[in-house]
Amino acid sequence: MTLECKICGISDVEILNFIIDHKFPPEFIGFIVNYPKSKRYVEINKLKSLIDIKKKKSKFVAVLVKPDNDILEKIKHLNFDYYQIYDCNPEQVKIIKQKYGKKIITAITVENKLDIKKYNDFLPFSEIILFDSKGYEKSLGFDHSLLENIPNNFKRMIAGNLKTQDILKFKNKDYIIDVSGGLEDINGKKSISKIDKFLIEINKI
Repeated sequence: MTLECKICGISDVEILNFIIDHKFPPEFIGFIVNYPKSKRYVEINKLKSLIDIKKKKSKFVAVLVKPDNDILEKIKHLNFDYYQIYDCNPEQVKIIKQKYGKKIITAITVENKLDIKKYNDFLPFSEIILFDSKGYEKSLGFDHSLLENIPNNFKRMIAGNLKTQDILKFKNKDYIIDVSGGLEDINGKKSISKIDKFLIEINKI
């Protein structure tokens, strides 16, 4: 069985079609929905047309930073399978899940061991727990060794400035690999060649 993966920060239809049509498409494709500070942010009208497409084997993920009711109402009928939520407390995530009926990826931003322990509070209403850096749009990493004692009895995703060469570190770790900045060129645009290499390499594992 190959590692599962997510390619995040898609904002271009050519790149999206390449990913969806790839012979080894990722399990998840992420879109930055409400965080304009990110260069990968997709304005709502563009987003509607961008993801109005047959997803084939991939699931679409709305990446949301402390979403308010306005943005949640605007996207509730869009072609998303998961909401990936940052900066909400457990009760807020629970309410979003109940109201909109989406599967939830709760993002835990990690700086130290105390941050990691927060995942327990979100397990009852999260299909996946994502461990990410506190860098958000800056594509920062964090010390992945902090996760060594995390149990594997729930579905886990890992991010934090991962690159194709990092894949082997997670060969037997049972994590979904979440990559964004590591698949971009020097101009900050997604690179078809880097995406192709990443998907081929991850399929080998």
